[in-house]
Amino acid sequence: MRDVWPQLARHRFPAVRRDRIDCLQLNLGYLCNLSCLHCHVNAGPHRKELMDRATMQLALDVAEARAITRFDLTGGSPEMNPHFRWLVSTARARGIAVIDRLNPTIAEVDGYQWVPEFLAEQGVEVVASLPCHSQANVDSQRGDGVFESSIRVLRRLNELGYGRPGSGLTLNLVYNPGGAFLPPPQALLEADYKCLLEVNFGIFFNSLYALANMPVKRFGSQLLSKGQFEPYMDLLKAAHRDDNLASVMCRSLISVDWRGFLYDCDFNQMLDMPLGGEDSARHLSSLLTVDPPPQVAVNGHCYGCTAGQGSSCGGAFVEPAIAAA
Repeated sequence: MRDVWPQLARHRFPAVRRDRIDCLQLNLGYLCNLSCLHCHVNAGPHRKELMDRATMQLALDVAEARAITRFDLTGGSPEMNPHFRWLVSTARARGIAVIDRLNPTIAEVDGYQWVPEFLAEQGVEVVASLPCHSQANVDSQRGDGVFESSIRVLRRLNELGYGRPGSGLTLNLVYNPGGAFLPPPQALLEADYKCLLEVNFGIFFNSLYALANMPVKRFGSQLLSKGQFEPYMDLLKAAHRDDNLASVMCRSLISVDWRGFLYDCDFNQMLDMPLGGEDSARHLSSLLTVDPPPQVAVNGHCYGCTAGQGSSCGGAFVEPAIAAA
């Protein structure tokens, strides 16, 4: 895996400051049943890193101490952490909203068929990856059979009420480009997804998040090997919008790795950039007594969040007409 750090460090990014903490994004580990080409955490079936229950309990304590209202669970496939159900049920019992960043195919892996019903029972918001409405594009990015498996699981979620009006169960989908280009306007792409998925498969969902691929880890290494790293960075920088700086997720979120160390976002976590650009990583336990630094650690990859319509864990920031201006 080729290191992208020297290339990223050549690209200066504007300063960003945190203005609140309303969400802890907990990376429950890098174990996953898939090894996707664009994965920025290098997740896969052979990864061993998993958050332990003591760290999860600490996250619950921090949430109570700081009145944090939301956990955003990611991985890998977060459901593969053996303490996933305990964490979710405990958080929900305490009134903490939970988002699960779901790879739908996990629900067809032996031992994980419980996932859809458990998420519905707990009222968890599901953000499910479906990087295209085309089978060929999804399978080329994620592996043969991934599209059909994802469709079957999305149908199961619909049957449980997800994506249905009045159910209170939110199902959002995630689109990732299939290469070194920016996602199309989110609202237009969402309309295409909703039409094609309903007509062809009878699937309904709430919103689509169009996310840019970040030039780090597996995707960054591919860019380097193909001689596309600098052209992609040029694309991101040329599309940068200062207005998007007000909406970047690092202003209200703190990322926690599987060991309990703190970062400004999941991408910084993968680049080993400690919270606020400090010399060493702070531990989650510090948030019980010490405020996090207001400054956010930035580097060249941050242009992936501010290019064009913007990109974050919650999708685009601006309307297509504005982004295209």
